[in-house]
Amino acid sequence: MDALTINEAAETTGWSPRMLRYIERMGLVEPERSTGGYRLYGPGELQRLRTLRGLLDEHGLALGEVGFARRMQHDDALRTTVEDWLEAEPSRPAHVPADDWLTWEQDKHERLVAEAARRADTTASNLTETL
Repeated sequence: MDALTINEAAETTGWSPRMLRYIERMGLVEPERSTGGYRLYGPGELQRLRTLRGLLDEHGLALGEVGFARRMQHDDALRTTVEDWLEAEPSRPAHVPADDWLTWEQDKHERLVAEAARRADTTASNLTETL
């Protein structure tokens, strides 16, 4: 099989080897592997990389946006959740008076952010302890 290594493909396409690995992790281009595990980029992968750059440029997209679109194609639960969120109308919880809705939402947000920070600190502490 005629194919290029990751460094040769990077040189040919203008993507860096690091970006080619990122593109692969997102499932946008999946090169074959040699028996030794090296990535091998054939004509099809090179074409996909070239047209990917054109897609990004033409529509002003970031690479992550295309990766997310790919995830939505293959993850029914994610697609359903996003579609539901896009269609949902904001509504005030029944137990929250109209005059207090803004304050209630701000307080809820602050609690969620504090909990996320606490979890991140706990994870970092656990990681430090294991090292």
